[in-house]
Amino acid sequence: MAKYGFLSVLEEELDKHLDFDFAMDWQKRNHAVEVTFILEAQNADSVETIDDKGEASSEDIVFEDYVLFYNPQKSQFDADDYLVSIPYEPKKGLSREFLAYFAQFLNEAASEGLSDLMDFLADDEAEEFAIAWDSAAFDQGRAELKEREFYPYPRY
Repeated sequence: MAKYGFLSVLEEELDKHLDFDFAMDWQKRNHAVEVTFILEAQNADSVETIDDKGEASSEDIVFEDYVLFYNPQKSQFDADDYLVSIPYEPKKGLSREFLAYFAQFLNEAASEGLSDLMDFLADDEAEEFAIAWDSAAFDQGRAELKEREFYPYPRY
């Protein structure tokens, strides 16, 4: 039987703080946890957009982005595939306080991203849309946290 460690706490905090649909994928063999979140925007003016696969569409926009929690010694991944990748200490794990802070910060980044997506659809000159993750602001907020209870990486 699995002991879900910080996965359960992460899901609880995302449910509380993230205003967007999300999914979690526990990559057991890669010692990683991927969080996918979705932004949806109406494309009322049927602006033609081209996605990262080169497919054109004038339908409503469904934009997915990803965050990865990973083991620095064991996980294999391409950082360019993620909005942000966050290391964890395998035995110590992550604290509830950090996971709550992360969920709130992700919600702010996603909310700003949705606003930017709407601006992108309204701007004929805009060529590209991407969500921004302010690493400096995130790290500064993390440094101010009072972390108490830690949850390890899940075991199975």
